[in-house]
Amino acid sequence: MSQKAIKITGWTLTIVLALVFTMSAFMKLTQNETALEQASSIGLDASTYQFIGIIEIISLILFIIPRTGVLGAMLLVAYLGGAIATHLQHQQPIAMAVIFQTLLWITAFIRFPELKQRIFLTKKVQQ
Repeated sequence: MSQKAIKITGWTLTIVLALVFTMSAFMKLTQNETALEQASSIGLDASTYQFIGIIEIISLILFIIPRTGVLGAMLLVAYLGGAIATHLQHQQPIAMAVIFQTLLWITAFIRFPELKQRIFLTKKVQQ
């Protein structure tokens, strides 16, 4: 696959993830009824849920910016890990969180080859 195709794929996946995380954060920040019901089902109050939305949007912004993308990716990975653990604790389905966690890792590896090199200890990729 050419470098141009790899770059386009990475940014396309980034946009898809950005849309999903933006929608999720927007529901938390606007105190949407559905979001508040979900929050109360896992024992979170409205202000805590809103704060989680702020953390989510900050992490997403860091992920989108190329210079801070690796940090943003790690924060979003941690965020989704917490979501998975919370869903497991309350016997709720985890499939969507696992899918987005996997998609996030794939996107991070495509956009940031140095991350893949460090995790899998591969030889340095020529750019």
